[in-house]
Amino acid sequence: MRMVRRQGRGQGKINRFKSIAKFMIQIDQSWYEFQPGLPVEVSAGGVVVRQDGDQTYIAVVREGPEKFAVLPKGRVEAGETLEEAAHREIAEEAGLTDLVLVEKLAVKERCSLKKTVWKVVHYFLFTTTQVDGTPTDTSFDYQLLWLPITPLPPLFWPEQADVVRLARDRLSLIS
Repeated sequence: MRMVRRQGRGQGKINRFKSIAKFMIQIDQSWYEFQPGLPVEVSAGGVVVRQDGDQTYIAVVREGPEKFAVLPKGRVEAGETLEEAAHREIAEEAGLTDLVLVEKLAVKERCSLKKTVWKVVHYFLFTTTQVDGTPTDTSFDYQLLWLPITPLPPLFWPEQADVVRLARDRLSLIS
C-alpha cells in the first residue's frame, strides 16, 4: 500500500503525541522537595471504598486523553472545611455523593505536575454503597473507575499509592 503524505496532515498526531508525552513523566523525588517561593495550595480528597462480596474496591478517576488513574481531590474553597472540600471534590470528579466518613487518613505534600505550586493534600477515608457516579465537574473528561484495593492499583502519584496502602491497613483493623 502506498502512503501519500498531504501537507498539514499529521499535525493532529504530533499534538496528541506531545500531549501524551508530557504525561509520560516519571514522578521522582524532585516532586516532593519543597521549592522556596512556590505558592501553597491546600487540597482535600479521599480514598472511597466499596465492598462487593469478598472484594474491596477503591474509586479512582481518570481525566482527559491520557487516562492516568488518580484519587479524587482538589482545592479547598473559601469557607469550606477540609472534609466539606473532600466531599465536594469527590462529587465533582467521581460523581459519588453517598459517602460515609471513616477517618482522616493522611496529609501529603508535593509539587503540582508543572512544579509551579506546592500542594498540601488532606486525604480522608470514606465508604459507600454507591456504584455509579456522574461527575458534576464537566470542564474535564472525568471517568470513574472501581479498582480492587488488592493488589494495589497503579496510580500516577506515588504518594497516593501510600495513602491507599494506609487505607487498606486501616480497613483490615476495622474489619
